[in-house]
Amino acid sequence: MTTKPATAPAEGVLGRPVRHPDPEQNAAYWARIDAIVAAAPPLSDIQRARLRGIFQQADRQEAAA
Repeated sequence: MTTKPATAPAEGVLGRPVRHPDPEQNAAYWARIDAIVAAAPPLSDIQRARLRGIFQQADRQEAAA
């Protein structure tokens, strides 16, 4: 049986990378993210509504817990 290597928690936020001690590497990472976002097509109104609903649902579930 193989085990997966442990990963560091991502600043307490899912999907956010752990900050690298080298500021240049942090800047390069975020520059790549910005380029990907800039190249993506805009969201339609339906996609925005679905995303808004997903986040509102998560907020309600968190408040109920």
